[in-house]
Amino acid sequence: MAQYKYKARTLEGKVIKGIMTVADDTELQQKLHEQDAFLLSAKAVKSSKGMRQFKPKVLADFSRQMGTLIASGVTLVRALNIMANGESVKPKERGVYEDILRQIRQGIALSDAMEAQNGAFPPLMIYMYRSAETSGNLDKVSMQMAEHYEKSHKLNAKISSSMTYPKILGVMVVAVVLILTKFVLPQFAELFAQMDELPLSTRILMGFSDLLQEHWILVLIAVILLVVGVRALMLIPKVRMKWHRFKLWVPLFGKLQKTICTSRFARTLSSLYSAGIPIVSALQIARKTIGNDYIDAQFDQVIPFVRAGNNLSDGLDLIDGFVRKLSDSIRVGEETGSLDSMLSFTADSMEYDADMAISKMVSYVEPIMLLIMGVVVAFVMVSVFSALYGSYDSIAGMS
Repeated sequence: MAQYKYKARTLEGKVIKGIMTVADDTELQQKLHEQDAFLLSAKAVKSSKGMRQFKPKVLADFSRQMGTLIASGVTLVRALNIMANGESVKPKERGVYEDILRQIRQGIALSDAMEAQNGAFPPLMIYMYRSAETSGNLDKVSMQMAEHYEKSHKLNAKISSSMTYPKILGVMVVAVVLILTKFVLPQFAELFAQMDELPLSTRILMGFSDLLQEHWILVLIAVILLVVGVRALMLIPKVRMKWHRFKLWVPLFGKLQKTICTSRFARTLSSLYSAGIPIVSALQIARKTIGNDYIDAQFDQVIPFVRAGNNLSDGLDLIDGFVRKLSDSIRVGEETGSLDSMLSFTADSMEYDADMAISKMVSYVEPIMLLIMGVVVAFVMVSVFSALYGSYDSIAGMS
């Protein structure tokens, strides 16, 4: 896709200008023709730096306000003007809304104006709004998108909140180790130095304590380099692909990842198919919302398989990483002729399963973190007291 800055003339003779994101100038002419306009000139423009996609909560607020205002009889221009001037709207969002408003006043369709925002709006939302413009039910589709992204926001919030307690325990483990090795163990350094031989665990602990005492800057730099290095590795497609595959099969957490990925795909596919978008186009859009490159890459074989006339359920059976329940439910919908309702039911069911899987994961993580914390503290205490008892025995032997 590329952006074209164009000039066109309407049937009434009015000259309009704007920017549209299309595959080529032929598609540009076709889209303008659908708007009863004829292309006068077009020039490809280099896209500016991509904008970070709005978070689900922002997308949900945008869609809900849009749906409510349009359903109340407010014009699209007036609705966008109200939304852009909202008190809770951040400057970045306000800039996007104002740019959409400017383009709409020039005669550009809402979906095209959203697509021209360099990635602020996801493809799913753009296609759904484009479908609504064709069918004339923008208010209903907007409310549908609001519900979709509210569910996505709640799922993300559930995942984030479920990891809060494990993160706190992790910080506590690190804090305990640092306090013991930085402040407590140095108090015993002189006593331990008088001993002929220290236990192995004590030598390990004292070596770590000395490292933090004398070379803490190097340790800090090493940790920073490690974090930066891991992030750099994740930018390599092959490495990221293998990592995403590993996340699907890691014990305990792999099942949760599968359920979440399946839930996202099912909800997106359900929304697109219910809006009348062809199944192949719906698959091309839904694959980008999964959030797992390993699963996404497998659609390169699934989409041609479905395009050739095979059942969607058989195509999804080829995906390594989806919960089997998805293809089984879709197969029932294909056999009964109720694929749209079955997709909606499956999406709701998978979201419930994802919520239960997150709760189950938390029930596993908490005791594991407590166990790790207990092992670390026990190791430190054993190392210290075994050395102390050894020193007492040495003193008793000398006396």
